[in-house]
Amino acid sequence: MLLTKTQIEQHNDALLTQHQRNFEFISGNIPGIEGVIKKLTDFQVAIPSWALGNGGTRFGRFAGRGAPSTLEQKLEDVGLLHQFNRSSGAISLHIPWDIPKDATALKQLATQLDLKFDAMNSNTFQDQPGQAHSYKYGSLQHIDKAVRKQAIEHNIEVIKYGQELGSAALTIWLADGSCFPGQLSFRKAFNNTLESLGEIYDALPEQWKVFVEYKAFEPNFYSTTVGDWGQSFLFASKLGEKAYTLVDLGHHLPNANIEQIVALLLNEKKLGGFHFNDSKYGDDDLTVGSIKPYQLFLIFKELVDGMDARGMDHATGLGWMIDASHNVKDPLEDLLQSVEAIKIAYAQALLVDAAQLETAQENNDVTLAQELLQGAYRTDVRPILAEARLRAGAALDPIALFRQLKVRDQLVNERGENAVATGL
Repeated sequence: MLLTKTQIEQHNDALLTQHQRNFEFISGNIPGIEGVIKKLTDFQVAIPSWALGNGGTRFGRFAGRGAPSTLEQKLEDVGLLHQFNRSSGAISLHIPWDIPKDATALKQLATQLDLKFDAMNSNTFQDQPGQAHSYKYGSLQHIDKAVRKQAIEHNIEVIKYGQELGSAALTIWLADGSCFPGQLSFRKAFNNTLESLGEIYDALPEQWKVFVEYKAFEPNFYSTTVGDWGQSFLFASKLGEKAYTLVDLGHHLPNANIEQIVALLLNEKKLGGFHFNDSKYGDDDLTVGSIKPYQLFLIFKELVDGMDARGMDHATGLGWMIDASHNVKDPLEDLLQSVEAIKIAYAQALLVDAAQLETAQENNDVTLAQELLQGAYRTDVRPILAEARLRAGAALDPIALFRQLKVRDQLVNERGENAVATGL
């Protein structure tokens, strides 16, 4: 299903008077408000194909309602999200969960929905039906060259699918590692992985990038072969200028200073992009900003500062994507919340007075530095985001309209009560 222009306009008309009051109140206190709105309008967050159905845990997966059971339906759901907020203009596919059967038709559908294809994602953390070799003991790190070759060929196949769709990046996340001391040689695992990544890197088309994702733990419990940003940075540095580190907010040990990691990777020109989510204990894949909104703001402060220092376009300089798994919420509502949280943090970061902050830092004025950051963070920027949506033709209150139109019930009528999404 898709929204009509009339449905959005009627929704906005009912809220317009109150919105105008809210926006006028805040806009008068923000210098350069038009520039902020322009940046918010341009900023897009990719939606992963696997986030559109209900996720799960190691213990089970609960059935959703009206989940998309085909790749075409997943595109339609992202197109619907994009209509609600005009900030979700890309989809990221995971192979082999979402192999395009007709790339031409899929590209035509994406064009109709005003969507682009973001980074492609490979999968060597699961065994697939009919594959010759198992990844039980690793993929790109495996001691058996035949297993490594199989994993390399899969990644090259993913690149080819991406070329057909107009993507320009490959994200590699490895579950490779060990569960017990002595299970493997750390050095051999690293070197095997580097050699394998090198073959994949050599297969990249000219304008493509490869993002090397890291994770401190899980599913292996003793070591992971790309376990932190330093190891990913090593791989990316050794591979070449088209290789970058990808930061997933849930892939760190507790209390890691992610904003410092971001600043250093940007400084070294090796930050490729983000997978946004939130967590309480580990890789919980919760709604973005639901647990640690201040940390998200601090991360964006470093992003804005670092990208401005390098003259990068905020909208296109890095890859922005949500990576979450929904088990108790409506996935579409959750994604609307996540995109909103990302753009709130971004807007707040744009409000930081960089010149004043630099002066405070140069004078070791710790109190003023804190006041400047927390003043921006405590600013309610939601009316600014709503104004950006209004000007772009989206809904002033996307979740309210989603519920008013009973979108989930309509999807159930189209797809069935017990439809199951491909993926996890």
